[in-house]
Amino acid sequence: MSIDQEKSRMIKVHEKDNVAIVVERGGLSEGTSLQDGTTLNMAIPQGHKVALFPIAIGDPIIRYGEIIGTAACDIARGDHVNETSVKLPNAPALQDMPLARRSAPEAEALEGYTFEGFRNADGSVGTKNVLGITTSVQCVAGTTDYVVRRIKSELLPNYPNVDDVVALNHSYGCGVAINAPAAIVPIRTLKNISLNPNFGGEVMVIGLGCEKLQPSALLTDQPVRIYENTEAADPGANVLSLQDESFSGFGDMVDGILDMAERHLEKLNRRQRETCPASELVVGMQCGGSDAFSGVTANPAVGFATDLIVRAGGSVMFSEVTEVRDAIHLLTPRAVSTEVGQALLDQMAWYDNYLEQGQADRSANPSPGNKRGGLSNVVEKALGSIIKSGNSPIVDVIGPGERIRKRGLTFAATPASDFICGTLQLAAGMNLQVFTTGRGTPYGLPMVPVIKVATNTALSQRWHDIIDLDAGRIATGDASIEDIGWELFHLILDVASGRKLVAADRLGLHNDLVLFNPAPVT
Repeated sequence: MSIDQEKSRMIKVHEKDNVAIVVERGGLSEGTSLQDGTTLNMAIPQGHKVALFPIAIGDPIIRYGEIIGTAACDIARGDHVNETSVKLPNAPALQDMPLARRSAPEAEALEGYTFEGFRNADGSVGTKNVLGITTSVQCVAGTTDYVVRRIKSELLPNYPNVDDVVALNHSYGCGVAINAPAAIVPIRTLKNISLNPNFGGEVMVIGLGCEKLQPSALLTDQPVRIYENTEAADPGANVLSLQDESFSGFGDMVDGILDMAERHLEKLNRRQRETCPASELVVGMQCGGSDAFSGVTANPAVGFATDLIVRAGGSVMFSEVTEVRDAIHLLTPRAVSTEVGQALLDQMAWYDNYLEQGQADRSANPSPGNKRGGLSNVVEKALGSIIKSGNSPIVDVIGPGERIRKRGLTFAATPASDFICGTLQLAAGMNLQVFTTGRGTPYGLPMVPVIKVATNTALSQRWHDIIDLDAGRIATGDASIEDIGWELFHLILDVASGRKLVAADRLGLHNDLVLFNPAPVT
């Protein structure tokens, strides 16, 4: 992607574009002249679009070389173009979409890059060493939060190689149609979260005892070993039920959980970082609080870093179905096979049907903040979002809550919600996440490091202690997409090694898990 930047006043992405976005901080005032001869007819905020040519009602509005909508009214050259003047087009039809037609770009293998990670018995590599305590039902979440506070204050200081203890609380487990076909999504999500490489295979399960989702459903790849409140308690116990009649009072339950936790901490404390090739990275790419700069600064730089990770033999996943759907025609040709291309279309069709059942459609996206940041509709948002996937071939498609299966670039189907997407990428097995934002968000996950990349320098300066990398330098001409892409790649290696702490971890800014549950609630 080339960027035509004129005196730091506007960015026109593609030669076919009939709009450009305003770069200058604070926007541009009425009467400002641009280098191409366009004079602004009104003040236009930073990140918002200006018409570079007259656009008649019904004519296409073009950005990224693609039609993002049609003019809802006559638009004069120099006018402000926003959501009120852009009519949402129909979504691309899924039938007869070109599949696996683009040959993979020539790219040399990237060798010699490493990070210091925690190797696991199953072959995966963690970037953190965390004790995870999951639950089989929301009923026990208060207890889990209580014991986590106790473990952090009383036990964790004795185990210096363990980074953290995390409660994997959720809102599922009972009062749900657990045998409904769509219930497989939250169930496999919870199961696969416990297999995340940053937990080292030492996840504990706290249950109540009477819930529909029994702990055995969360540990199908591991033996279920029940904690018994006796002197001969199993040292490898990984499941404790509060309703076990051997417990007398809340204090007894807590003592049992602390006892079980200490045995798991002892095992985790024996883990040591060791040098691992960059091919062991499993990176989730996500955006939230996006603006019009997302698709020209942060996301292209992330896409460049995506290609570097893939060239190094690593794994990258991109997600957010509703922010892919309107650009799907640009992705299906990149599939490595017609089967992978069809799997992309199947996920789009499934989500179309899901929204229709809920009497909603894709026009519910973008958010008010996205629009204030210059994004007019979901088509424009999608075209900027998919750039995170770089140019690598798409090797696989996984459904919500499934684990990543192949090295390379994978589309992991998720909703666009930041919290649900993060939860599902965690279940897929990411050991690090990169999160781009233009409007700003304190989002973070305690289970994996989250590198936050600002799309504009104004945000990076205003949120100087929350943002990890400023990609806005691309818009001002102080750095190229390649510069920031390499900078991000090296930052990923440093963070994965524990050499650098992301802002969210330094400040303790962590979001709760949010399950995607398309099944009925009883």
